[in-house]
Amino acid sequence: MSQDEAVAHKLPVRTLVAASIGNAIEWYDWTIYTAFSVYFASAFFPGEWALINTLATFALAFFFRPLGGWMLGRFADLRGRKTAMLVTISLMAGGSLIIGVLPTFESIGWLASILLILARIGQGLSLGGEVSNASAYLAEIAPPSRRGRYSSFFYISTGAALLIASLLGFLLTSVLSEDQLTSYGWRIPFIVGGVLGLVGMWLRRTLTETEQYEENKTKAKALKNPLMLTLREHPKAVGQLIGFSMLSTLCYYTFFSALTPFAVKNRDADATDVFLALSIATALFIALQYPMGAVSDRYGRKPQLLVWSAAIAILIVPLSSLVRPGLGSLLVVFCVGVGLYTAMTSIAPAIMSELFPTELRGLGIGAWYNLTVAVFGGTAPLVIQAFAEFGIATGFFWYIAVGAVIAFFVIRTLPETRATELR
Repeated sequence: MSQDEAVAHKLPVRTLVAASIGNAIEWYDWTIYTAFSVYFASAFFPGEWALINTLATFALAFFFRPLGGWMLGRFADLRGRKTAMLVTISLMAGGSLIIGVLPTFESIGWLASILLILARIGQGLSLGGEVSNASAYLAEIAPPSRRGRYSSFFYISTGAALLIASLLGFLLTSVLSEDQLTSYGWRIPFIVGGVLGLVGMWLRRTLTETEQYEENKTKAKALKNPLMLTLREHPKAVGQLIGFSMLSTLCYYTFFSALTPFAVKNRDADATDVFLALSIATALFIALQYPMGAVSDRYGRKPQLLVWSAAIAILIVPLSSLVRPGLGSLLVVFCVGVGLYTAMTSIAPAIMSELFPTELRGLGIGAWYNLTVAVFGGTAPLVIQAFAEFGIATGFFWYIAVGAVIAFFVIRTLPETRATELR
């Protein structure tokens, strides 16, 4: 048995969980914001536009993600992945706790709105650095022939956190009345997120830096204008990252965030049914991560991504017609959409990390991935709500279909990187 095979058959599970848990907690916090936005919008903004303003705050925070990705990605390239990941999880946990205890607009007026925006900006900076740094860490510690499997832990832990968020939503909407949810119930998941952040910090303290970072940190320090260097020396990689991240982002925020308030507010679906359907789909999402990562290690990343993008292009509009009252139809929408999405999420850290050399990896992923997410993900809940307000809700799903077609042709330009050494 080769050394690579020996390592592969002894997964460092604690290390993989510790590296992934920060991203999990961060996505938990961002998910509960949109999922519970219908209940706390009026707590921070007055009038009929309270929900729109709350979703606009969600979108605003996204535009700080590229800044966080650039700053914390460069910080990770210079100071190490572990240190950067401790910073990001601290920012996210603090933001969640602040939102959970903030006074309302009725108590302190517009100061409540401003404080909410500032907390979300801090979380935006944090998440901008977390995705790139955790992705780089997982890819750098993985044996080349098992990088897909190692990468899958990124969204196994994320899926577990999303399941907690969904189940918490199901529980709270089941036991609390709408008045109770609007009054205080929405605060509970934010406070839980802060506590989970402390657990993540405790786990991450044991991580060690990757060998690749240690070997390349001197080279990273010598770089001048590294962001421009990604464009000058790796323009194709930047374009490819933007192309497939656009669809990945739209898929995530459609199925895990935007559809929840959309189904309840615009399609009259029962909130409990929506949270239950999302919970079941999220369990499926978790279960498929490792098998899909293993498939990519055996058959390649590119075929898997092509199937995913083509299927979304064909199915997303028909699926949208099933967003309606009734648990059965909601299950089909969430399970099919989320199940297809695992073809991407299971290998996302590997795909992104394989595009850039080690000395530029944190910055390259952090800046360009987060810019893409800001443009397409941060606006997703706002766009879907705007389409609905104008009576053309299905327009959003055609928008995703077009994104899927673009992603398909971008993915065709990717080289096959299965079992290759990272640069």
